[in-house]
Amino acid sequence: MKIATWNVNSLKVRLEQVLTFLEKTKCDALGLQETKLQDDFFPEEAFEKAGYGCFFSGQKTYNGVAVLVRRSTTRASDPVRGIPGYPDEQKRLIGVTLSQEGCEPVRFFSAYFPNGTAPGSKKYLYKMEWLAALQNFLADELKSHPRLVLAGDMNIAPEDRDVWDPEGWKGHILVSEGERDAFASLLATGLKDAFRLAQQPEGSWSWWDYRHSAFLKNQGLRIDHILVSQPLVPDVSQVVIDRSFRALPQPSDHAPVVCTLQEGELSLPL
Repeated sequence: MKIATWNVNSLKVRLEQVLTFLEKTKCDALGLQETKLQDDFFPEEAFEKAGYGCFFSGQKTYNGVAVLVRRSTTRASDPVRGIPGYPDEQKRLIGVTLSQEGCEPVRFFSAYFPNGTAPGSKKYLYKMEWLAALQNFLADELKSHPRLVLAGDMNIAPEDRDVWDPEGWKGHILVSEGERDAFASLLATGLKDAFRLAQQPEGSWSWWDYRHSAFLKNQGLRIDHILVSQPLVPDVSQVVIDRSFRALPQPSDHAPVVCTLQEGELSLPL
């Protein structure tokens, strides 16, 4: 099973790029973030024509998440939108159960974590509250769905090696102690950062600011993640950040992250 995550920073603007990505990778499931579309305007027909079923939860201008599922290989069921029991108008989480012939089902979530703006701000406190609610929800989900994937723009660079200039970013949003502690607590529910299950090149980022020629200078952060539950760890055979889509004209400021799961095979050194 090949899964991926991508913050497209406006699906309306990046629709053709997403269709190209699906054709290139033949992903079985793709989680999207920042679709920035109300549900009535989601381009369901275009994805259906490309062979993908759609699950989405959106709003005008901001946020918005979706899961695209390749119909020829994968069935999707039991969708959930938002964090149950946590009232929130912002559309930041969607999940489905993925099933393939001969394989155990996988519970797959596409998440867009709050940015937080600045440590100590009201939006930062909302981020911390949202993360705590997500952690509690996933802890319960793991009891009934031990094979679980949380993928998305998590707006946290968990370690200094995930930041191009750790000293320069110290104390800023995305790298604050509180955010990193919350990320560690999320992992403590029973999740692993799939990207770090094998040796990766230095300077592996998933986001580059549009300003200051950050992409050309490779001055970025790794804030887009695929987290897998412990039973899926042996199945992770490859995780890559596809920088080519960040190099396109009028790109998202994020690159897609792609993870291949091969059930029953242990390909990465742990």
